[in-house]
Amino acid sequence: MSLPDTDTYEPTADVRHVDTLIIGSGFAGLGAAIKLTQAGKTDFLVLERGSDVGGTWRDNTYPGAACDVPSQLYSYSFAANPNWTRSFSPQPEIQEYIQSVSKKFKVRDKHLFDCEVQSARWNEATARWEISTTKGDFVARIVVSAVGALCEPALPDIEGIEGFEGEIFHSARWNHDADLAGKRVAVIGTGASAIQIIPAIGKKVSHLDVYQRTAPWVLPRADREYTALERAAFKYLPGFQQLYRTGIYLLRETQVVGLAKAPIFMKPLQIAAELHLKSQIDDEDLRKKVSPNFQLGCKRMLLSNTYYPTLAQDNVDLVTDGIEKVTASSVVSKDGTSREVDAIVVATGFHVTDSPTFESIFGKDGRSLAEVFDEGGQRGYKGATIANFPNMFFLVGPNTGLGHSSMVYMIESQLNYLVDAMRTLDKYDIGRIEVREDVQDRYNVDLQKRLSNSVWSTGGCASWYLDKHGNNTTLWPGFTFEFHNATQYFDLDAYDSVATADLPTADLPTADLPTAAPEPSPAPAPAKTKGKRKRNSANSTVSSAQIDPDDEKVTAQ
Repeated sequence: MSLPDTDTYEPTADVRHVDTLIIGSGFAGLGAAIKLTQAGKTDFLVLERGSDVGGTWRDNTYPGAACDVPSQLYSYSFAANPNWTRSFSPQPEIQEYIQSVSKKFKVRDKHLFDCEVQSARWNEATARWEISTTKGDFVARIVVSAVGALCEPALPDIEGIEGFEGEIFHSARWNHDADLAGKRVAVIGTGASAIQIIPAIGKKVSHLDVYQRTAPWVLPRADREYTALERAAFKYLPGFQQLYRTGIYLLRETQVVGLAKAPIFMKPLQIAAELHLKSQIDDEDLRKKVSPNFQLGCKRMLLSNTYYPTLAQDNVDLVTDGIEKVTASSVVSKDGTSREVDAIVVATGFHVTDSPTFESIFGKDGRSLAEVFDEGGQRGYKGATIANFPNMFFLVGPNTGLGHSSMVYMIESQLNYLVDAMRTLDKYDIGRIEVREDVQDRYNVDLQKRLSNSVWSTGGCASWYLDKHGNNTTLWPGFTFEFHNATQYFDLDAYDSVATADLPTADLPTADLPTAAPEPSPAPAPAKTKGKRKRNSANSTVSSAQIDPDDEKVTAQ
């Protein structure tokens, strides 16, 4: 099938060819680069729009930025970090860790920094992806999208906000040149970033207005500094850090029972949150304002020991009336009150189910990922592939998010799937794969069925976990080890596949890298599939039924 006439993409004359392009270099993209290198792959390149690795941890440098997942879980399993100083790590330590890993595994020379992808289009005639970037055009056999879910700031649609004459910036684009000390500041939003920012600036500003739309559940943050003895044990006592990490992992997994299977079991945590609120705020009116009206877990659970006390300060007002408009020097709430401010911090989260990046990826029929999601919802298969987008893998794709534990674990599970997929393509000389739509449909019907009884569906809230169709396309509905088991091996029988020899174009260049990367080793001779290739009127396919499952370890999940 050729692209429709509406597709007008024309690559420039100076096109660089590479076998695999990875887009993004946060935990997911960096991990992909490391795992491909360990698998013997050399003909790949990472395109990163920023000036360094790190993704969201490079970009989010606001005051108080820290992780709400325990430090011991927030690292690659193959690169433990004995240097964490606290049980919950601050942003600078996490970014330093990511940078150190990129150097340790020597993959920085596989990166092209300050390179933003403008579009990626599948060309059915050549079975290649054509990628346009701010640093030129590329052609690739495989594209790995490692664009994080929390990378595109969501800005509020408020009348007059463009005309505000003071300092205004999103939490993810913090302006460190703006001195807020002694200023009148408004913070719009009370989500995960806001409850870290508000305590960090609350004592520095002359007055702080906090605009809350929905009160979040806030649990105590069990954060502390590691002792010298603990840090020495992490570094020098074999197995101690792994045992420590396993204990935290198992404790966190118990939350899945209440979140995804039987919400009644969230009640103990909700009582803990209620007691936390009562112990930190004495004023009954303020306590009423910050009391959530939905079940704990329905929205993201937040952790803080300083948020509530900051709201109780004399120089802080919590505004719950909603914002009517913004003038050149003030924020006007819906009750007509105008509050003069010198600066506005926008902490309104990110585009997750409607990311602008979806608009720049075009599949085999010319439709963008945004159009596909708009029509049928944000659906994929194992969070890794999406029908209509051949030879493209997604890391942190649909329904891979978590409400209780570390995304790094999920990312590593997906990396297993990715590497085994590429190993399978090479072993059986497959040039084109695409997840079957019927397989994807069944997978998503099962996902939504499993999610229907979760607290995210029954807890009485509206959250960014849900798309416009009302489906939870963000979170995984079970234990993380279930996802790990489901992605341990690439299941070729879930895909339509075409042998390289049957593609329209068999000999395309694939090793014109723009960096000082090592020369790729000679490609091995194509492996033969067992049995005959099965041909139909549409294309030629390599059927997974022809593969010896004991030989390939391909399993249907």
